[in-house]
Amino acid sequence: MHLLKTLKQTNLDIRILWISVFLRMASYGLTNQVLALYLKKIKISEFEIGLFMTLTLVGDTIISYFLTWNADRIGRRKVMLIGSIMMLASGVVFTYSTNFYILLTAAIFGVISPSGDETGPFKSVEEASMAHLTPYNHRPEVFAFHGLFATAGAAAGSLICGFLVDFMNLELNWSLKKSYQSIFIVYSLIAAVKFILMLFLSDKCEVYIENFVEVDEHSTLMEGDEPEETGKSSALSNTTRYYLPRLLIIFMLDSLGYGFMPSAWVVYYLKFTFQLTAKVLGILFFVTNSVDAVSSLPSAYFAKVFGPVKAILFTQAPSAVFFGLVAFSQQYVVVAALLLLYYLTSTMDVVPRQVLLTSIMPKEEITKVMGIVNIGKTFARCVGPIFTGKLAEHSKLRYGFIINGACVLFADLVLAINFLHIDQDILRKQGIDQNID
Repeated sequence: MHLLKTLKQTNLDIRILWISVFLRMASYGLTNQVLALYLKKIKISEFEIGLFMTLTLVGDTIISYFLTWNADRIGRRKVMLIGSIMMLASGVVFTYSTNFYILLTAAIFGVISPSGDETGPFKSVEEASMAHLTPYNHRPEVFAFHGLFATAGAAAGSLICGFLVDFMNLELNWSLKKSYQSIFIVYSLIAAVKFILMLFLSDKCEVYIENFVEVDEHSTLMEGDEPEETGKSSALSNTTRYYLPRLLIIFMLDSLGYGFMPSAWVVYYLKFTFQLTAKVLGILFFVTNSVDAVSSLPSAYFAKVFGPVKAILFTQAPSAVFFGLVAFSQQYVVVAALLLLYYLTSTMDVVPRQVLLTSIMPKEEITKVMGIVNIGKTFARCVGPIFTGKLAEHSKLRYGFIINGACVLFADLVLAINFLHIDQDILRKQGIDQNID
């Protein structure tokens, strides 16, 4: 089985990056369960909560742009170390402050994720490092395990948060405000562990280290276009300039919809629609994220059998339908089932996207490309939360589910029209057998 072969060949750097994403997403899973509820508890209105999420994403976009664009010059390890320090400091601020503007600043610089998903520069740097360390034929599996550990971390964080909050509130008789603030202490502790972990990454992660010999093949993807030699120019190659804007529009359209109903608002909707306890919410999101984690592995198989574009379409379209249908049900059991189906399919497009981007872009530009894509997606997400806050104020939060699903389906249509022909060439690249050094 190719998954096991890849797992045996992966080096220490790749495994450290897998642990890193597990810890980071666990911290996001923790804070995502309490962020909107904590802001509500300290007397911030629903409109202001939406504004908070929007401004957080705008700030994250600016910081991500600077760090990812300069990551290869600064050093990928240094960027991830800096990010860990920022996360630690942010958790401390959220533990002791209730001022809207101080919390907003801490959320921006410390990458407190309003979506429970990646919003900062770390994902881009990690993906670029793994692509740099991995030949084409192993990338689907390496990215699949990366996704597995990410969603497993989010699942663990959700479950731990639910039990911790109920334990502190119901057993220790702490106030909900104090219970929520204590979760941010855990966020800081995880950041400290992540900082130590990043110290063990080797020089192989940096772009100037050659980890394997690139296969010399004549690709039909912008054939004959050679990228600028690393370090001599900041301009993007013709290949990147041709494909990136087209893909960016598609990914931003998808994220635009996602921004209308990030998971912090989903938690809020479930809490006040069905009067759920923190423990029930934690268990629900543990189950959904666990299913999400397992789905990362077959997504690598789909990307290798069908090609990344078809794999995206076959998984993302159903997930959009399941999510949109949540708006039409007032029964918790039905909503929970729909969310389970949504999480089963929603991230099965992540590995194919990573394969698509790292297969058609020059190796020397992958960090910048990943950074631009993730920045564009984060920027697109900025639009939704402020409108969602208004919907929540008028008891119409369920419409966020419908807007999300519609945007994703439209993005899939644009992707199919423009990129289906790419699959054949990428499948040919993946057919060349190489080992991971």
